[in-house]
Amino acid sequence: MSKSHLPECWGHRGASAAYPENTLASFEAAMRDGAEGIESDVHVSVDGVVVMFHDPSLDRTTNGKGLIREQNWYGQDGMEHLRTMKTPAQSIPTFAETVALLMKPENQHVKFNVDVKVQNDPARLFGLMHEVVSAHDGWETRLAPRLLLGLWHPTFIPHAKEHLPYCRRSYIGVDVNIAREYFWDHVDAFSMWFGSLTTADGEKFRNECKAGGKNLMVWTVNDPACMMEAVRWGVDAILTDVTKTWLDLRAALQVDYDKIARQHGRLFLWTSMRYYTPVQVLLRMKAKAWLESAAGPFKVEVVAPVQ
Repeated sequence: MSKSHLPECWGHRGASAAYPENTLASFEAAMRDGAEGIESDVHVSVDGVVVMFHDPSLDRTTNGKGLIREQNWYGQDGMEHLRTMKTPAQSIPTFAETVALLMKPENQHVKFNVDVKVQNDPARLFGLMHEVVSAHDGWETRLAPRLLLGLWHPTFIPHAKEHLPYCRRSYIGVDVNIAREYFWDHVDAFSMWFGSLTTADGEKFRNECKAGGKNLMVWTVNDPACMMEAVRWGVDAILTDVTKTWLDLRAALQVDYDKIARQHGRLFLWTSMRYYTPVQVLLRMKAKAWLESAAGPFKVEVVAPVQ
């Protein structure tokens, strides 16, 4: 990594350590800190509203209950009335509200990584997203280039190409083998769990991304020692809950790279079991099994050309 080209800062669910995750307040805080991008997740309500939310259910973070896909957005009992349990209490933002925030003149430099959860119907979700995106004046040049679709499951790829062909795509996941086999030819970037890049095969994959011109993003990196390691790897972006922590560290590295780098050793890579290959093999197997149970077997479906 060049000392003059350090990874971008992307707010994971916004500045989610300080504000309720996946809320406009969290997104705005990350932007105020100086983040170049924000990351958030999407689900769809019964009445066709795309909402920014991580879990498939409302229970963990709001005063609501139940699965999002079984709830209406509008109405007396709609999700529009819910608030986060973490303070300061916030409403759930819609995709439309988030795009409107990004389209404000002061925010038109900020990129947007949309994490597409596998519980969604991709054709329905992407069609609804296109309606929101294309409703803005100048969206082809002022908005579309800033959107990055994060895909966990390969069966989402053809739907993304069909309904949102103007969006860049990334693989999100924990498995470099899945990234190679199912996504390499279909995405511009790889958004990888930090631990997946710590092994020998992770190092090989990092080198393959550099050689292949693929952007490499790493999540969720909140510890300065891990941030420094990601810098050494030469990643393009760090996704973090603590945007100010990474931005302050990055500013210090720009002033005196060698001094700051010496302050953050690599011993942590040998002191946690999650960075060892056997543990990661089990994690990858479990993650793939869960993804296939939610969205079907891994395969790439080919979209027939329009006649």
